[in-house]
Amino acid sequence: MPMHLDTTNADAIALTLAEIALEAGRLLRSMEQGAIAPRLKEDGSPTTAADLAAERLIIQRLNAHWPDVPVIAEETGSKVRTNNLFFLVDPLDGTRDYIHGTGEYSVNIALIEGVRPIAAAVAAPVLNRLWAAGETALGATLQPDGTFHWHAIRTRSAPSRDLITLVSRRHGDDATEICLGSLAIGTRRPTSSALKFGLIAEGEADLYVRCGPTMEWDTAAGDHILTKAGGCVIGPDRQSLTYGHGERAYLNGPFAALGDVALAEKINLPAKVT
Repeated sequence: MPMHLDTTNADAIALTLAEIALEAGRLLRSMEQGAIAPRLKEDGSPTTAADLAAERLIIQRLNAHWPDVPVIAEETGSKVRTNNLFFLVDPLDGTRDYIHGTGEYSVNIALIEGVRPIAAAVAAPVLNRLWAAGETALGATLQPDGTFHWHAIRTRSAPSRDLITLVSRRHGDDATEICLGSLAIGTRRPTSSALKFGLIAEGEADLYVRCGPTMEWDTAAGDHILTKAGGCVIGPDRQSLTYGHGERAYLNGPFAALGDVALAEKINLPAKVT
């Protein structure tokens, strides 16, 4: 049944997005053992029937709840015209990990108002982890019977040394290494997809820097969850990322996801994607 989108109740919206992300995650898991048959998109990244099936499901559910809100989705809906309210959806963030069976993929859904997220959910189906945020950042671990209980999450204060940085398992670049070289990094933890934002939001790591290309649907949900947990996601100007940039095909610039906002002054990102 269609619902009125009351943006003053962002927590309720986030919980609905989490349920949709969980359902999409179950669908992805059910397709893991099938013939994936990946194909390459125009940008060289892979996609599978699972990406498309999960995206169809998410769009159907979002349209059923909020039929008047456009959905900008990675696989099929990136040409949809936005307005002040719109959804950004990555139905399978980490397709390469899905194909290779690492389990480090996620489902990302965010509601944008203006240029910033106001509600979001990230589900990690194989790892049985779930994050969501409206005004409050929440985390949950799914039990074997499928039940879960939300708990409030918070980032940690950055230590003066031995920072834990999450690094992309499949994407690296010299500019990112230069940024990290100015920090007191103690541990580099390879991690894929939007899991990085959830782990930083729960205080399990301190930062993630990305100077290579990403899309808005890759970051919007994790950005909001991390921000509401006490962190930030900043661009080269040390300001929050903004969303809805159809004029640049929804491409992000370089960014840093930080658990402790005090780290922002120590980060020097390049002006453009490398």
